[in-house]
Amino acid sequence: MVTLTQKTLDFNHKIKLSNDGGSLSSDTGEFLFREFDEKIGFSKTLVKYLRLNDSRKYYLHSNENLLRQKVYQIIAGYAEDDAADQLTHDPVFKEIIETPTLASQPSLSRFYTRFDKDSIEQLNLANQEMLDKIHCFRQSKELFIDLDSTHSDTYGDQESSSYNTYYGTMGFHPLVAFDGATGDFLKAQLRPGNVYTSNGVVEFIRPLIKHYNEMFPETTLFLRGDSGFAVPGLYDLCEEESVLYIIRLKSNSQLQSLAKEYHPSSAPLDVSKTETYYEETIYQAKSWSKPRRVIIQSVRPAGELFFTHSFFVTNFELAFPQDIVRAYQKRGTMENYIKEAKNGFYFDHMNSHAFLVNEVKMMLTLLAYNLTNWLRTLCFPEGQKTMQIDTIRTRLIKAASKVVKSGRSLYFKHIRVLCIKISFGMY
Repeated sequence: MVTLTQKTLDFNHKIKLSNDGGSLSSDTGEFLFREFDEKIGFSKTLVKYLRLNDSRKYYLHSNENLLRQKVYQIIAGYAEDDAADQLTHDPVFKEIIETPTLASQPSLSRFYTRFDKDSIEQLNLANQEMLDKIHCFRQSKELFIDLDSTHSDTYGDQESSSYNTYYGTMGFHPLVAFDGATGDFLKAQLRPGNVYTSNGVVEFIRPLIKHYNEMFPETTLFLRGDSGFAVPGLYDLCEEESVLYIIRLKSNSQLQSLAKEYHPSSAPLDVSKTETYYEETIYQAKSWSKPRRVIIQSVRPAGELFFTHSFFVTNFELAFPQDIVRAYQKRGTMENYIKEAKNGFYFDHMNSHAFLVNEVKMMLTLLAYNLTNWLRTLCFPEGQKTMQIDTIRTRLIKAASKVVKSGRSLYFKHIRVLCIKISFGMY
C-alpha cells in the first residue's frame, strides 16, 4: 500500500494536488513522427549511410541511436545538447530511440567529433535518397531550386568565424537551397563568415542539378536566385543542363540607360496611381559568353516622379515579361523557410569551436526540418499543411501522458493529439 503525496491548497481547500509518480512525458506527439519515420524509412536510410570514425570497443549508445536522439530532440524543441540530461529516462524518447536510457550531453558532444568531411557527405546522400522517395511519391513534374545565403551569428573564438560587412556581425555565411514549391530543404553548406554570397555556388549546385537530370529526366528544373548569384558560371551551368533560370541582376549604368529609353522620367498622368511596366531586351555584360534575355520592370509609385527599375536575366523564351517577374517574386517564400529553419530548428546555432562540428549540427537540423516538412505536407489535413513548427509542437508534440504497463503492452494514457493519416505506398 503506497501513500500518495497530497497537497491541499490554502486559497481553496477543495483543491488537492496529488502526484502518484510513474513514468511521465510531455512529448507524446513524437510517436506520430516516429511512425511516419518508419513508414518512409527515414531512420533506416540514415543508418545505411552513417559512416563514422569510431574507435570505441565498448559503448552504451550506438551512433545510430545518438543520431536519431539528436534529430528527435530538435523536432521536440530541445535546442541544446544538455537538454538530454533531463530526458535521460523520458518514456517517450526511450521508446522512440529504442534504448533503455538516453545518452547524456557528453555522449552527444563526443558523437559529433566522430564525423569527418566524408561522413557529412554521407548525410547529404541520405537526405538526397529521402528527397528522391518523396519526389516520386508526390509525382512532381517540376522542381523549383531556390538559392540563397544566410547568416549564423557566432560568439567567441570559433574556427572560420569572420566579420560579415553586410550583416555587420561575426559569424558564418551558409549557402542553402530549398524547393520553392514544397519547402523541402535540398542542400546546405557551411562557409566562413566573410565569403561573398555566390562564392562556390556553381560547385554547390552542380551535383544537385546533375542528380535530378539523371534520376528524373521528366522533371522540369527551375532555378531562382537574387542578385548575389548573378554570376556567368551559374548561367552557363543552367544552360548546359537545360535548367530554366531567373536571376535578378545588379543595376549598372548601361542597364539603367536601357530602362530609361523605354520609360524616361516625365510628369505622371495620374499622381494617385502607381505605374508598373514590363519590357524585355537582349543584353550582354562584358563577363558573359553570349547575349541573354533581360526583363526590365519599371515602377513609379504614386506621387513620385522617377521610375525604379529592376532587372532579371532568364532563359525563358516563351513566357511574357510580367510572368517572368511574378515567377521570380514567388521566390520570396524561401525567406519563410529559412526563418523557420533558424527559429524553429536552430539552424543557426553554431556554438562549437570546431567548424566541422558546427557543420554536423547544421546537417542534423536540416534532417529534422525535412522529416517535419514531409509529415505536415503529406499527412496533415488540408488547411493545416502550412503550420509552423512552433504550432506543431504546441498542438501535436507537447501532449502529456503517463505510461502504464499491462502484460506485453505499454499504454500512454491521457494523450490528446491532432489526428492525422500516415499511409504510404512507397514500397
